Amino acid sequence: MADGLSISIADRLTPTDLERIEALLPQLSSTARFDAERVISLLEAPDADLFVARESGRIVGMATLATAPLLTGWHGSIEDVVVDQSVRGRGIARLLLEAIIDESERRGLPTLDLTSRPSRESALRLYESVGFVRRNTNVLRFGPRSS
Repeated sequence: MADGLSISIADRLTPTDLERIEALLPQLSSTARFDAERVISLLEAPDADLFVARESGRIVGMATLATAPLLTGWHGSIEDVVVDQSVRGRGIARLLLEAIIDESERRGLPTLDLTSRPSRESALRLYESVGFVRRNTNVLRFGPRSS
């Protein structure tokens, strides 16, 4: 790819890669906490793939494809899409999404889901521009009960 940019499924991560992921995580979520063991275990998970965008070898973006067999068929979900703020606006998120879409089609997944907060208007426009369609649904979340 141009500008020394590449998109791939990570099969191993160096200590420098883990530092880059740790730096990206707060740009994704203010509540997410970095855990190197969890990140490494993601590489070994049979139904999850970490896609990384590298510029000259340095991770500048990432996203996860999670798949699961359900009673209704295989389900695909894109999670944790983030591109470093210093390189946003250059199409890196689009390349990550296109790589995941290509991989999901190769695997025969009938659909992919992706959620995003309504306030992330530019992200929503990007998702729609690569083929995602807004659904009339609500996302509900259950968190641990306080003791």
